[in-house]
Amino acid sequence: MNKPLVLVVEDDRPVRNLIVTTLKSHDYRYLTAENGKTAIMEASSHNPDIVLLDLGLPDIDGTEVITNIRGWSNMPIIVISARSEDSDKITALDAGADDYLTKPFSVEELLARLRVTQRRLLLLKSSNDAGKPVFQNGELKIDYAASCVYLKGEEMHLTPIEYKLLCLLSHNVGKVLTHTYITMQIWGSSRENDIASLRVFMATLRKKLEPEKTSPQYIQTHIGIGYRMLRVD
Repeated sequence: MNKPLVLVVEDDRPVRNLIVTTLKSHDYRYLTAENGKTAIMEASSHNPDIVLLDLGLPDIDGTEVITNIRGWSNMPIIVISARSEDSDKITALDAGADDYLTKPFSVEELLARLRVTQRRLLLLKSSNDAGKPVFQNGELKIDYAASCVYLKGEEMHLTPIEYKLLCLLSHNVGKVLTHTYITMQIWGSSRENDIASLRVFMATLRKKLEPEKTSPQYIQTHIGIGYRMLRVD
């Protein structure tokens, strides 16, 4: 099983190198960002499993990064900061951070925090419907093995792109997927025309899923951000 993809957001090169070396030596996959804006871009583009975030960034405060990410994702965020006051910890945790590690820190403690977070991810994954051969959400049913989709018991006729979009959303129920992340998964790029194509395909998919105003809403649009599949009773 692949280790989680970790986004390291740290502008201090020695600290960043220490974290990266630790991750590499324990076979973690990783990305790096030296400021807040790059961190947000990397998070939306690659959808990492865990974010290690410094608060004292050169462009924007780390709490702004947390707030931005929490607007569209529940990815675990572990703060690594020199700020040791309780008020700083409370502010970060209230903004949406999952854990707080104070500098200076030991490599062993960092690895322990990562292991705890990884166990949480595995528990979430094991309880996710995406691990099952058949996905059921309200009257929507996806048979992954047969590549067939049913709505109210009748087979739906979807284009290959529509099917890939629906599967991607179903594997992330309740999670907002950004335009960039979706287009990277579907087309392998995120150019302006890819995002325009995404809107067209999503519109046709929603018409098939929700042909009437009284139909349940399966896909929610987050304007300027992306899309999310809702859990339907």
